Amino acid sequence: MLELRHFQVLRAIAHEGSLAGAARALRYTQPTVTYHLTTLESHFGAPLFHRGPRGAVLTEVGEALLPHAEAVLERVKLAEQEIRGLVQRGTMTLRVGTFPTAGALLLPPAVRTLHQRGVHVTLREGELPALLAALRSRELDLALVFSQPGEPLDLGDEFVVHPLVEDPLLLVLPADHPQAGLARVPLTALREDGWIMGTTDWDPCDRLLSWACAREGFEPVRVMRTDDYGVLQGFVAAGVGVALVPRLGLGSPRKDLAIRPVDGPVLARQIGVAVLRTTTAGSAGQLLAELRTEAERIQAGNRGAEPFQAITSAGDPAGQHTVDREPPGAPSSR
Repeated sequence: MLELRHFQVLRAIAHEGSLAGAARALRYTQPTVTYHLTTLESHFGAPLFHRGPRGAVLTEVGEALLPHAEAVLERVKLAEQEIRGLVQRGTMTLRVGTFPTAGALLLPPAVRTLHQRGVHVTLREGELPALLAALRSRELDLALVFSQPGEPLDLGDEFVVHPLVEDPLLLVLPADHPQAGLARVPLTALREDGWIMGTTDWDPCDRLLSWACAREGFEPVRVMRTDDYGVLQGFVAAGVGVALVPRLGLGSPRKDLAIRPVDGPVLARQIGVAVLRTTTAGSAGQLLAELRTEAERIQAGNRGAEPFQAITSAGDPAGQHTVDREPPGAPSSR
């Protein structure tokens, strides 16, 4: 019968490169490591390592077994964490990471539902690189993440990203801007404008803007940096510059702004949930299901209106000054 110790020994030998190294890492004697490895090889009827003077190297069978062993050990570790949290706090605990706009709009209804089911959710807000690092170090069970079309996040084989919603990027212009009367604004019409952009060079929205402008033969000139969408809207309204902002980041736009889609290639970011492949059940699976429900509600609202009417403000030639089916509340940053 297979035991967890067999898988621990397999993993330790693979990582340390020798039986002696595995014994030191596990604080076993070397005969104990040899015993567990022999038992495991006997169970499968095949050698799992090529052993020689330079150490131990996985055989083809060993390479096939190792990811399954690591998945079993990781799942047991997560089970221990969840059950210990349940015993200590009297409730299951799920550690969730989010970037600000998703945290403000997608998460609250889903978290409320889990709380009603007795699941305690702890939240960590941060920028995308910090969330990905926390996932890899197992400080988070899952996280809301985003990426650009054609550039999926690479989290390795241990993680999977479940898509939730496509978030279009929209132009934010002063209400009296010469292009504010257009239903859709070509980027070439904004060639001479200054742009308000994010505080970091890795910002995916800014990278997408630069790519789209390069297709039109120019580079956007940055006149200000901020990750606070409230601040951004204020300075756009003041005529400092224009901006490209995710729809979910706009909340309820100011009345002195014009919000327009780009006349050209579709610009959008993909929002999803990154989670360990071994944690799609239990409370993590419940949260994923609730997030999908909320994402479908938001997506249905997006489909229910014309693209340039879904978010509009002052300067609309049709005289529409409302946010059509847009969830309320303006997040403070990206």
